[in-house]
Amino acid sequence: MKLYGEAMPAPNPRRVRVFLAEKGLEVPEISIGMRQGGHKSPEHLARNSLGQVPTLELDDGTTISETVAICRYFEVLHPSPPLFGVTALEQAQVEMWIRRAEFRLMVPVGMFWRHAHPLTARLLKQNVEFGESNREVVERAQLWLDKELSDGRPYLTGETYTMADITGQTTLDFADFTGLHTPAEAKHVIAWRERMAARPSASA
Repeated sequence: MKLYGEAMPAPNPRRVRVFLAEKGLEVPEISIGMRQGGHKSPEHLARNSLGQVPTLELDDGTTISETVAICRYFEVLHPSPPLFGVTALEQAQVEMWIRRAEFRLMVPVGMFWRHAHPLTARLLKQNVEFGESNREVVERAQLWLDKELSDGRPYLTGETYTMADITGQTTLDFADFTGLHTPAEAKHVIAWRERMAARPSASA
């Protein structure tokens, strides 16, 4: 099998790489060359009609796209260590926190990147005022997350590292790249990010 992705700072391919690293798995990754338009090439569009990465190609040619879907595929094949929870409650909490990280953090970070960052200005038509408005949205989201983490739990769902932490980690690392840094007063978020950065998988 092969994984079509992109190098740092692309957050979604990195989510899969971190997940695989936590599982102790190695899958060959082919950089698609997004800045050169490789994700919109006919070859890649045949693998993923939306022209996105990551995309996993299985040995029989079947393809799976969308980050969480790819990770769930590997979770079933390699259930240990469990990164999507084990009990019904754990699985629900992981799903809840993945969605929160995606909608409360990833969406506004993506909108800032899409509409206000100079690197994307060369590639896309921007609405800079809208893009800049997402600075405050991202900051508010991190302050909300800081309150959530103020109970002292080490990970987003509690005592266990999960896919929810991977989603939050890669999103906020990408936010740093775009210039949207964690507020200094969000001390619990900063401490959580330091714990995530200390894991060997963080280099993936």
